[in-house]
Amino acid sequence: MVLVDSSVWIDYFNGTASAEAELLDSLLGHEDLLTGDLILGEVLRGFGRAADFRRASSLMATLAYEDMLGKDIALRSVGYYRALRRRGVTVRKTIDVFIATFCILRGHALLHRDRDFEPFTRFGLVSAST
Repeated sequence: MVLVDSSVWIDYFNGTASAEAELLDSLLGHEDLLTGDLILGEVLRGFGRAADFRRASSLMATLAYEDMLGKDIALRSVGYYRALRRRGVTVRKTIDVFIATFCILRGHALLHRDRDFEPFTRFGLVSAST
C-alpha cells in the first residue's frame, strides 16, 4: 500500500504541478492509497475556505486509514533518527521521522515531495514509490 505524504497532497489540492501530484492524480481510484492521523492533521489544517476543507475531507475519507503514531513508532523513530545522525544526516522535522518509521515498520511505500525523507530512501530504510 502507498502512503501519500502531506507534501504531495498539498501540491495536489493547490493545483501545483509536480511529478508526485500527477502520480497521485493517476493513482486515485486505481490504487490502494493510505492516509493516517499525522497526514490528515497536516493536510486538513491548511484549508481556509470551508468548501475546500469539505472537498478535501471527503476525498481523504475514501482512502484506507491507519493510526500512525504510538509508543512503538515513537521509540523506533528515535532509533532511526539516531542512526541517521551517526551518518551525518539531521532530519529537520520530527513528524517526518515518525512517518518514515511508520512506513518502514508497516512495509508501506511512501509517495512524497520532501527532502527529509531522502536519507531514509538513500540508506535503504524506506522504499520510494516515485
